[in-house]
Amino acid sequence: MILLKGRTTSGNVMKVTWILEELNLPYEREDVGGKFGKNKDQDYLDLNPMGLVPTFIDGDTVLWESNTIVRYVANKYSAGNMAPNDLGERAKLELWMDWQLFAINPMMRPVYHGIIRTKPEDRNWDEINRNIDRGNELWAMLDKHLEGKEFIGGDKLTIADFPLGPVIHRFHAITENRPSTPNVDRWYNNLKKSEAYQKIVMIPLE
Repeated sequence: MILLKGRTTSGNVMKVTWILEELNLPYEREDVGGKFGKNKDQDYLDLNPMGLVPTFIDGDTVLWESNTIVRYVANKYSAGNMAPNDLGERAKLELWMDWQLFAINPMMRPVYHGIIRTKPEDRNWDEINRNIDRGNELWAMLDKHLEGKEFIGGDKLTIADFPLGPVIHRFHAITENRPSTPNVDRWYNNLKKSEAYQKIVMIPLE
């Protein structure tokens, strides 16, 4: 039985839980992090020295970077489908997974924390708006890639969608007056058709 340690409201936990749900894999999840704590306890740090969430346990395999976990799950349980067997095709998908880490995350963190986790009187709107503008530039890049595609990898859900799916939901939920991105909008609407996405990602922001 797969064990996933991490709270449901963590975007990084969402990536992993969502792919587990899409693949109908049996798993147990334990609330860790945020208001639940436990992520600084020694037994947790023995599994995950970063003290962050999620931590993923599948038999003797213990992993603690969310995109790595998504790759592992897809390669083990959906090889040839969500994770293409062709190394070149898989690398093209992993490119967007890495893009989420080095481009999207640095933009999204000050936007999300600034609006959702900061009191209105303490919000730094200059920083927030600067990063929203950057986000609009980044989503335009993805919009160009998505021309003629239903999902990031083409006509079906793949490993590339899981890191970015939770972020696009949050960005759309907390920003207004966005430039037109019809291809991103189509992709996002396709994600929303998934019961697993609705259950795991489309929950109240915290």
